[in-house]
Amino acid sequence: MRFCRRWLPAAILSLSLTSFGSLVRAAGPPASDNDIRQSLKEFSKVYDLVESNAATKVDADRAIFKGAIPSMLRTLDPHSNFFDPQAYELLREDQAGHYSGVGMMVGAPEGHVVVMYPFEGSPAFKAGVHPGDSIIAVNDKNTTKLDVAGVSSLLKGPRDTKVQMEVRRAGDDKPLVFDMTRGQVPRSSVPQAFWLKPGIAYLKIESFNENTSHEVDAALKKLNESQITGLILDLRDNPGGILQEAVAVADRFLQKGQVIVSHHGRASAETKFFAQRGERGPQYPVVALVNRGSASAAEILAGALQDHDRAWILGENTFGKGLVQAPYPLSGDSALLLTIAHYYTPSGRLIQRDYAHESFYEYYTRQSGKNNLQDARHTDSGRVVYGGDGITPDEKYATPELSDLEGTLAGNLTFFFYAPHFFEQHREKLPQDWKPDAATLADFAKFVSARGLQFSQDEWKKDEPWIAERLREELFVTAFSKEESDKVALRQDPEVWQGVRALPQSRALLERAKAVMAQRELHTAQLSQ
Repeated sequence: MRFCRRWLPAAILSLSLTSFGSLVRAAGPPASDNDIRQSLKEFSKVYDLVESNAATKVDADRAIFKGAIPSMLRTLDPHSNFFDPQAYELLREDQAGHYSGVGMMVGAPEGHVVVMYPFEGSPAFKAGVHPGDSIIAVNDKNTTKLDVAGVSSLLKGPRDTKVQMEVRRAGDDKPLVFDMTRGQVPRSSVPQAFWLKPGIAYLKIESFNENTSHEVDAALKKLNESQITGLILDLRDNPGGILQEAVAVADRFLQKGQVIVSHHGRASAETKFFAQRGERGPQYPVVALVNRGSASAAEILAGALQDHDRAWILGENTFGKGLVQAPYPLSGDSALLLTIAHYYTPSGRLIQRDYAHESFYEYYTRQSGKNNLQDARHTDSGRVVYGGDGITPDEKYATPELSDLEGTLAGNLTFFFYAPHFFEQHREKLPQDWKPDAATLADFAKFVSARGLQFSQDEWKKDEPWIAERLREELFVTAFSKEESDKVALRQDPEVWQGVRALPQSRALLERAKAVMAQRELHTAQLSQ
């Protein structure tokens, strides 16, 4: 079972680039010990006063672990964090790339918990669970008053154990009961790898967990990498993850010995990561797609590819997270995720955005893109790149703004809520080439009006092609799978096709960098004679 994160801003998910390598746990300067002891003494005094005199009984765990410690960490930086046992378990599951449960995304868009979609191949998918199913009971326990976390905890459990889920579905008079066996549910960090057209491949890296580099290798092997003449590498909305996995992915595209990233901090010595094996396939051009939701480990990969002129970077400025966190397990299955270092791209850029002069809300929500002109560096071919707020793309791509009607339909999840209504009337299986016809679009317009959304006929006519495509994508989630729906959407994504058109620029970068590096090597050889 997973919490549905559809409504969380992408930047909020970009909380940590976690390094699980060796750590240097150095003590602070001895001169500060007296100050620290005095501060702790004062804290203890304040706590005793509160515990003795507060109007309500003090919950020690809540006061310390949900109050004092998180507040202390917020004085450091936006990414140091305290994880209670539940949050730490979710973090470890995300890093592991799998968990034990029934395999579906749930949410509560209208106050009650519903299935957003089951993962393809999961126990819930095989049992026939549909998006929009309203969960009313788990193992005979009524769940109508529970939140997402409460329902999720009931559905999760050890592998090979039984769980029964009762749902209400549009068009069915009686509740449906699903008897499922929990299993290990893999959450691929590389959910999409397919051919856009002959020779041009698409690869999506959604995050960096413990399996990402192996998944990338497997995906390229399945595509038969020797047939690739150009690759679209999609890092959009990738919040990051494990540093070593980003390094491993960069390794397969760079030349052996090239620097991928370095990091150092007050209590950790400088560490440099190099390409250990180098390119393991043809040197085809790469276009990497990025946006403001690309953060941390995704920025390490994009920065390495850009600094070595190995990829043309297309999209928006990335988030700008140049900090490394290390996990420190605590008692009671909780943990501290502490920022221990800054990381730098191969050219030496620091891409961390400023957080010292603004609130954390502003840090996560304001637009990025402010270059640090004092931190000018050069790529292998001599192009100027800057530190500052994230990775600046080689080519900007602004996602077209939605019209008022489009924004309202998307923001209110109208397509999601229409899907159960549609399948209530259409029980037959949709063909793979299905597209909404005039009758379906008219029915959808009636559904939209019934939900109280106002629009003019001119607005509808103007936005109808966009509406038809979004409708098709949403209905494909139920008819086939979320993964198949995403593939349909990606094949129609204008930014993906702009990436295809930019492949010649990537090839030119690659050739220029090779020529410059060869000239430098020749010059070095001549000097050594």
